[in-house]
Amino acid sequence: MGATKTDFFSEKQNEIANIMKALGHPARVAIIDYLLTVNTCICGDIVNVLPLAQPTVSQHLKELKNAGLIKGNIEGNAICYCIDEKTFVKFQKYLGDIFTKIQKQKSNCC
Repeated sequence: MGATKTDFFSEKQNEIANIMKALGHPARVAIIDYLLTVNTCICGDIVNVLPLAQPTVSQHLKELKNAGLIKGNIEGNAICYCIDEKTFVKFQKYLGDIFTKIQKQKSNCC
């Protein structure tokens, strides 16, 4: 079986791309914003504040969880979601490195 296109990039590049892809939908950004205000919640809480159906919210939560941006713990018959700080710290470092390099370069590009 041949290599996929992602095989040509580093693990870090693939990880950052997955994070950006997960954050590339406004509903997912809204979910992150909501989780930041309430700290933890269940899917039903998110459904109550977003104009989306429960299955749609569940799919967005799955994408955020797969990217490592949130984590979920089973509590009874529900899953309680919260922010996964480790992934955001990695993303912050990546973006911080970019801004630091931009500040140092201050190039005359374009």
